[in-house]
Order: sequence, then C-alpha cells, then structure tokens
Amino acid sequence: MADRVTVIGWDGSPLTAAARSALSAATLVAGAAHHLALPEVPPGAERIRLGSVDLAARRIAGHRGSPVVLADGDPGFFGVVRNLRAPQHGLEVEVVPAVSSVAAAFARAGMPWDDAQIVVAHSRTLRRAVNVCRARPKVAVLTSPGAGPAELALLLDGVHRTFVICEELGTEREQVTVLTSDKVADHNWRDPNVVIVIGGAAGAQGGAGWVAGGEPGSSAQVRGWALPGGESRQAVESESLQLRAAQLARLGPRLGDLVWDIGCGSGELAADAARFGAAVIAVDDDPAACIRADAAARRHGVLLQTVRGRAPHVLERLPEPDVVRIGGGGVPVVTACADRRPERIVTHASTRDEAEAISAALTEGGYVVECALLQSVELDTGDWSERERSVVFLLAGHRREPVS
Repeated sequence: MADRVTVIGWDGSPLTAAARSALSAATLVAGAAHHLALPEVPPGAERIRLGSVDLAARRIAGHRGSPVVLADGDPGFFGVVRNLRAPQHGLEVEVVPAVSSVAAAFARAGMPWDDAQIVVAHSRTLRRAVNVCRARPKVAVLTSPGAGPAELALLLDGVHRTFVICEELGTEREQVTVLTSDKVADHNWRDPNVVIVIGGAAGAQGGAGWVAGGEPGSSAQVRGWALPGGESRQAVESESLQLRAAQLARLGPRLGDLVWDIGCGSGELAADAARFGAAVIAVDDDPAACIRADAAARRHGVLLQTVRGRAPHVLERLPEPDVVRIGGGGVPVVTACADRRPERIVTHASTRDEAEAISAALTEGGYVVECALLQSVELDTGDWSERERSVVFLLAGHRREPVS
C-alpha cells in the first residue's frame, strides 16, 4: 500500500529534473486533463482525473506502487497538499513546487505583490472575498467556477476597481486582460483564472514594507483607535470617544466583514472599522457627514465607501452586512437592519424608554440583546476639573442562531 506520494507543481514551464525523475517512475498519476496529457506521463501508469482530492487520496493510499499528483503552480499554496496531508489518508507527501499562479499573475502584470492580500473565492466565500476587495487596494483572487471575475465585479457594484484578469496561465491559451470593474461582467472568462483587483489611494505607499499582505491602514497611522478626530469631532459634538470605543469592541470588525455605519457623523468609527481590515459603507443623509467620513479615511490611510441617503430606505440597495452600527434613526432603522440578518447590531439610546423600544425591536427580530448604561466624564488634567460628561445606553444585539 502507498504511504508516500509525490506532488509536482506545473506552471507551463519545462519540468525540473526532480519532477521528471519522480514522474518517470510513477505507476499512478492524478491530475487535471491538461496534466495527464503531458508527454512526460508514463504510458503505462494508471491515470486518475483529479476531481475530488479526498477520493483521489483514498485511491492513492490503496495503490501499490509510486503515485504522483500533478497540480497547477505551487501545490502547497491553497492547493492539494493540505487535503493529501489529512490524517485519515496516512500519506507522507513530498512536494516539487512550481511558480504559484498568484506570483505568475503579478509577474505578467509587472507589479510587486508583497503588499497584496490573497483570497480564495468559492461560492461559499465569494461575498467575503468581495469585502476584502472593497477594503484593500490590492487583492489577488483565486477564483472558481461560479465565483469568477464577472461575479466579483457584479458584487462590487458602486465601487470602482481595476481588474487584471489572467486566464489559463502557463498554457498556450494564456491571456491577460485589464478592464475597469464596470466592464468585467460583460465578458465570458475561461477557467482557471486569477484576478488582481486594484483601486483606491490607500495603497500608494513609498519604499518597501515589512509584512507580506500589507497593513490594514497606512504605516504612518497613529497607534490606537477610537481617538479624537480633530475637526470632525468638533463638527459632531454629540459623539463620545468612550461610546465609540465600546461600540467598536462589540462590533468586532475584521478582514472579510462588511460593516454598515448608519448615521456616520464624524466618520471616525467608520475609519476605525476599516483600520481593522473590514470593508465599510458609511451612510448618512447629511452630505457634510459623508465628506467627514471620506476625510477620516484619507487621514487614516484606509478605504471605505460613503452613501448619501436617509435610512431605512437607502439600505434596500446596499449589499448584505456582517455587522451594523446605527448612529441614529431609532426603531425603524433598527427593524430594517434586523431584517437583513447581520451577525451583530450595535446602537445607543439617550433615554430608558428609547432603549426599551430598541431592545424590543431587536428581540422581535431574533436577536439576544445586551444593554449597559455608560457614563463617562472627561477631565482636564491641568486642574482635574470636569470638562465633559456623557450618559448613554449602549445596546448590542447578537443574532440568535436557530435551534437545530
């Protein structure tokens, strides 16, 4: 029984000596159709068309001989190596890598990629991949059937990006196309492909970075979050830094999330959420608030989208959120957000009656509600006199999971 399998990466280049040696001795070869058609595959070897990797792994584990798996690019980078190494198969894996499809795509585009975020788009992860494209200025997307360039572009509706679409890298049919996102859905694209999604000024940094994938915000950003926002804070006197910090803590924004900030006010909470890596849509009926949100994003070196309009009506055309912060609008806005089923909804109220009404709306919408009465007193450390006092009810709704 086989307990060892050699996995060979292929990027369209001639196979290395190590790869040719392993392949020439193979008694079983698994791979895609274009891999099995390679002239180096021994004529007498058993051939397996690679569909389900787990099924192929079971056949390899039961094979008496020398099995080889052929895969595109670097098979250890979002490739078959992870599945083959699963404990239930009992296989020892030796890898002969090639250039990954992401590295090849950026090489074709003539771009550095140490500052790029890399995501995989399947039908179950497509929305989160799109959210990363909203939040980051340079993203490489490893696509799959049904979650390709057209689907990415359609879900990015309203957000301008440039797509570099690399089809069938390493083959004779290789093609690289550059289009703006609004044109991508008009075409049919061949699998497999890698899409580089570029846009926004946040990625315009000089010099070399120090961490692959880049930081959520600019390298020059001030340490900390929920900080005073300068002029924007004076424009929105009702905002409390302590309330903003507590709301962010309960939202827990992260890479792959889409945050709605409804009634964005100073824009500082929206910018802070973006600094955590989340995609953010800042909504406000006041054009000055949208301007402040854009200014906060520029100041912190992050990307976000502003939408001017009155909630709840404007929310109907927004993509599905993961978490929502409501800065104003009361029960009607809370109810409209609950109908969209985000994981968390965070808001506040000035009076107990208002807090009870919002809590009832969240509970009716299927959320478990927490409420805390927050009092903060800002002091002047020169003479320790009271400068500002704020008392507010903080409400957080967590979506109740259905009982199975």
